[in-house]
Amino acid sequence: MRQLLAAGLVDELRLLIYPVMLGRGKRLFGDDALACAFTLAHSTATPGGMLMARYLRDGEVRTGAFEEVA
Repeated sequence: MRQLLAAGLVDELRLLIYPVMLGRGKRLFGDDALACAFTLAHSTATPGGMLMARYLRDGEVRTGAFEEVA
């Protein structure tokens, strides 16, 4: 996956996020990953606290102010 990210060939990410802090391990994104923006397309939380998130590529990285969503 790192090679695909570095080449800019990833247009969708599906992440499973667990409520656990390991403190070490393999990095998901390498230092050579291409900077690009992703938009959350869908997310679901399980009763155990796991988050399933689907992100779609959304062009170049845009900078600006942080807006907190209530």
